[in-house]
Amino acid sequence: MFDALPLAPPDAILGLGEAFKKDPNPKKINLSVGVYKDERGETPILVSVKDAERQLLEKEKSKGYLSIEGLAEYGSRVQELLFGAGHEILTSGRAVTAQTPGGTGALRVAADLLRKHYPTAKVWVSKPTWANHPAIFAAAGQQVETYSYIDAAGQGLDFSAMLAALKQIPADDIVLLHACCHNPTGIDPTPEQWREISKVMAERKLLPLVDFAYQGFGDGLAEDAAGLRELARLNTELLVCSSFSKNFGLYGERVGALTLVAGSADAAQKALSQVRVCIRTNYSNPSIHGGALVAAVLSDPKLRQQWDAEVAAMRSRIHQMRKLFVETMKTKAPKHDFSFIARQRGMFSFSGLSNLQVDELRTKHAVYVVGNGGRINVAGMTANNMQALCDAIAAVL
Repeated sequence: MFDALPLAPPDAILGLGEAFKKDPNPKKINLSVGVYKDERGETPILVSVKDAERQLLEKEKSKGYLSIEGLAEYGSRVQELLFGAGHEILTSGRAVTAQTPGGTGALRVAADLLRKHYPTAKVWVSKPTWANHPAIFAAAGQQVETYSYIDAAGQGLDFSAMLAALKQIPADDIVLLHACCHNPTGIDPTPEQWREISKVMAERKLLPLVDFAYQGFGDGLAEDAAGLRELARLNTELLVCSSFSKNFGLYGERVGALTLVAGSADAAQKALSQVRVCIRTNYSNPSIHGGALVAAVLSDPKLRQQWDAEVAAMRSRIHQMRKLFVETMKTKAPKHDFSFIARQRGMFSFSGLSNLQVDELRTKHAVYVVGNGGRINVAGMTANNMQALCDAIAAVL
């Protein structure tokens, strides 16, 4: 049976990571896969996470199953991180949270839930968006459409076009929004623009589905939640898919969450019962270790303070690399303006490189970036590889 199967193409992003591993060039640079790197080019284990891990190992008494929705403490702490302690959504019981295998798992559970109960609703994603977004919803059987986002120059948000597109979406459809650090562009709405987006969503009776994978990597943990909280102010129902791969460095632990906000506590519990059904027929229940680490850090004042500082340090390093890249490119290619890179937020930016230039970077200079806009992982830049990186980009421009 399997002999007749066609060979599937490699993943647009993870496939580049595999190609990078096989590249024998000792000076190769990987700016493709969305993984944070420190100044040594390594993906570190956070001190707060390692300390929490030691405590958990000492206290651990069982490896038994979790409930379908995971650790209760984890769910509570996730909600506080999203909306802030004491928020009306939390005190009213209108939010429920299920622990998922990463943010991708949260997206798939949300997709299955929506497809099962709202089969005619379309899912609208920004153009461009994370390459896996359309595939996840299509795999769940949903129709995926796009709304305008980036401007013609590929350097900023075309907000008027975005707002006009949202106003044309039929009622009861689903709109996927990036809470912060838009992937792949690094371009986010301003707080004022988020207010306008929220207003249109409420007026059009659209369901916000918020992908929140980079909290803390933009302007701060609370600041990066401003868009989500603005949506929650006018929209009584929404879904949030969050991830702790980046801000906790828990890539391999696959720690995410699906948080559903309903109009009442009773409605939220009914929705949670349906989320449980989707999870049970998929992965049954989540793994314990990663969620326990997140819950432990967010529950302990000392560990939480340490984690806050570590997130701030990662955010600062990314900002520094943006500035250093812009300054270095000024000297390497003075006719080309890359100043927009410094204005963007998070791990990613569209470089504006063509697919031909992206191919040349890989084949001639062993520099790996993602095509279709030349998405670069700024967190993969270091002071040590910056000169070689900018030399290579200048050579292909």
